[in-house]
Amino acid sequence: MILRILGALGLGMAALGATTLSVVPIFEPITLHGTDVDEAVSETGEALQATVIARPMALSGAFPETLVDAVRTAHRLPTNDPNYGVTEVNLLVLCRVGVAAEIVDQKLRVRLDVADMEIPEGIDLTERQVIKLAIVAIRKTLEAYQKPQPDHLDVAISILGAEGERQGLDELECRFEIEGA
Repeated sequence: MILRILGALGLGMAALGATTLSVVPIFEPITLHGTDVDEAVSETGEALQATVIARPMALSGAFPETLVDAVRTAHRLPTNDPNYGVTEVNLLVLCRVGVAAEIVDQKLRVRLDVADMEIPEGIDLTERQVIKLAIVAIRKTLEAYQKPQPDHLDVAISILGAEGERQGLDELECRFEIEGA
């Protein structure tokens, strides 16, 4: 009977194998270029033409790893102005910074890969500023998720590909603990 109802609704068998889908806030480091905002005081305390901002996303998968991966999701800002032509604002996408996360020994290991990092023309930021904003976005995303959880979350962020002219970026590697409820 249930299969007949699902079929009549056009849902078929796919609905039976559905996964849990959660709507969660994902913080992203975004550029403000193309707007009339000259500078905003960022979460890092610097006046930048960039900020860390949240947007809702519907996600499924392994949490909290999926949350970290989502921080690097392509993002075009909705607008009512036909003259706003910026098609991508997420700095991790624009600057080609890779993001990956996994749980190892009950700790969340986050890797920021800067090997292919490149700041596009028109983005007035340094590589170091982009990585700092990325770390703030990851931390805020994880804090929002962890707040109602019963346990704490140990997080380690490492920087891959910080060689040659990027050699100082590995100084931004960090560890922190996020408390639960």
